[in-house]
Amino acid sequence: MDEDATRVPAAPESRLNEPEHARQFLARQRVAHLATADASGKPHVVPVCFALVDQTVYIAIDEKPKRGDPLKLRRLRNIAENPRVAIVADVYDNADWSRLGFVLVHASARVLNDGEEHARAIGALREKYAQYRHMALEERPVIAADIQAATTWGRLSD
Repeated sequence: MDEDATRVPAAPESRLNEPEHARQFLARQRVAHLATADASGKPHVVPVCFALVDQTVYIAIDEKPKRGDPLKLRRLRNIAENPRVAIVADVYDNADWSRLGFVLVHASARVLNDGEEHARAIGALREKYAQYRHMALEERPVIAADIQAATTWGRLSD
């Protein structure tokens, strides 16, 4: 780990509450990258839209074009084999490197297909992304990534 990075240890009540600026940074980002790995450890990373609710990051399997059956996406297959995931959201400014920063969360992922938590997740995703208000997300799975620990680095304020 970068010696300037700050690791927020896993604790039931403060996985991403301390420091609060890490939570705020993550919540306001529009895109992150989800890293999954299959049972053998082969990694797979994709950009995702997400919503942070309490200690869980929700990621929709939306209607954007996908190759093949969206229920058979590699990220979903990997989570079924290995629920450990990482999600990173960052800011990059080519002109001013003093503005660089990231939050990396390590989480245990679940796939929600229906139910109350699925509905709450869709509500949070639609609140954050207007594009989701016109998609049939109720018929699609949602990834629920329960945060275990977080690492931060750089400038996390606006």
